[in-house]
Amino acid sequence: MYGDTTAMRKRADQLREQGVDITQTADRLVAEADGIDWSGRAAEAMRARIHDRAGHLREAAGHHEAAADSLGRHLTEVDRLKDSIAGLEHRARSLQADAQSREARARQDPGSPAVPAEADQALLAFVPPPAGHKDWLTVDLPGLSGSR
Repeated sequence: MYGDTTAMRKRADQLREQGVDITQTADRLVAEADGIDWSGRAAEAMRARIHDRAGHLREAAGHHEAAADSLGRHLTEVDRLKDSIAGLEHRARSLQADAQSREARARQDPGSPAVPAEADQALLAFVPPPAGHKDWLTVDLPGLSGSR
């Protein structure tokens, strides 16, 4: 398999939570700076700097959210491919087992052809990739194309 998407989804949730925490920190800093009973040029410069820094924090929070969204889209695709691999693997193994059954019956029937059909030959010769491997996505077997 190609990764524990449940664990990775937890990481995406953590990124979102961190983004919220960063935004809340920015809001709190601005509120505290604006709430200080202090006036003058230095006070205004400090408030302007805090507002500027808070903008950078909010931008960082947005990056966290964007990263979480991107990771979520990636994980949806990983899950889709893992499901596709599982379906292809199941179908290919079923086709191969059917071909093996036909071959076994043919060996017991003296009137059957000595050489299996071309499709069965391909299925009988097939060496499957490891379970869950991405190579299942490129397997080309007779009868398998309809399951993708």
